[in-house]
Amino acid sequence: MKIALITGSCGLVGSESSIFFARKGFKILGIDNNTRKFFFGKDGDISWIKNRLKKNLKNYSHYHLDIRNYNALKKIFQKHKKNIKVIIHAAAQPSHDWAKNKPFIDFDINAKGTLNLLELTRIYCPKSPFIFMSTNKVYGDNPNFLPLIEKKTRWEISKSHKFSSGIDETMSIDNCTHSFFGASKSYADLIVQEYGKNVGLMTSCFRAGCITGPNHSGAELHGFLSYLVKACLYKKKYNLIGYKGKQVRDNIHSHDLVSCFWEYYKKPRKGEVYNTGGGRFSNCSIIEALNLVQKITGIKINKKILKQNRVGDHIWYVSNMRKFRKHYPKWKQLYSTKKIINELINNFKR
Repeated sequence: MKIALITGSCGLVGSESSIFFARKGFKILGIDNNTRKFFFGKDGDISWIKNRLKKNLKNYSHYHLDIRNYNALKKIFQKHKKNIKVIIHAAAQPSHDWAKNKPFIDFDINAKGTLNLLELTRIYCPKSPFIFMSTNKVYGDNPNFLPLIEKKTRWEISKSHKFSSGIDETMSIDNCTHSFFGASKSYADLIVQEYGKNVGLMTSCFRAGCITGPNHSGAELHGFLSYLVKACLYKKKYNLIGYKGKQVRDNIHSHDLVSCFWEYYKKPRKGEVYNTGGGRFSNCSIIEALNLVQKITGIKINKKILKQNRVGDHIWYVSNMRKFRKHYPKWKQLYSTKKIINELINNFKR
């Protein structure tokens, strides 16, 4: 049986990938040691997803190991070798705030962990597509230097600007503040490209905006829409951090993202980067998201606007997926922000 090796298999993207590829007939080797609970406490615990995957997917095998542990990973690659037909690397330390306080751990997970997987792919299954879950934070705060316009509920960009349809891959990653998280992910992004263009592996970096979906264990420091909905339904206080709460995020559902992976798997390329997000089809400011959740649920959210923004945080970010759509024209985007929020609300109410 063909094998999909998936890191962070119990996180949002990893679990969606596990379900998707299992339905396509793959045996899943899921690697996840629940470090998210260590990062974010009880809110970040992914045990519930692990239990669901083990129960519902007959061909799912779980490995509780750390991607920083090269020798532990090596045993898996040695055992399965060329039967591994795709690697989806979704494990990461994903938080700006957390990375600043623990930079060595952040770098080792995001950078060294990625290098471990690339090298093992090169040795044991070099023809297998390597899909890396990157981030738009590789652009640092360069998007904040765009000529933005403040509106009633959001920041926007002029319709005449070249990025009016969204930011594409031509934006520079230089001369900006990245955050420690953005820096460690930038190394990983670049080394994934290098193993494609220099070594010849089929590698891709998907530079995502906000990814969301019902499998997200949203926490205050990571998981924007998921945590916002949770805070509303559980009547917790919600902090809007900087930029008057008008900062814009594009939101891509994890299913739409993983369907991108599937298109790439069928026709892989070497060392590609793709900006991947909701785009103009699915985006909102934080205030707009709050207003929509309040309107749907009828629950008034206890919110507080904090003046100080997070270092490197984006004021406005909307992805332009023109390049990916050109390479993979069969891909379809199904989820708008409103549809995503409705699903999250219904999921939390179960």
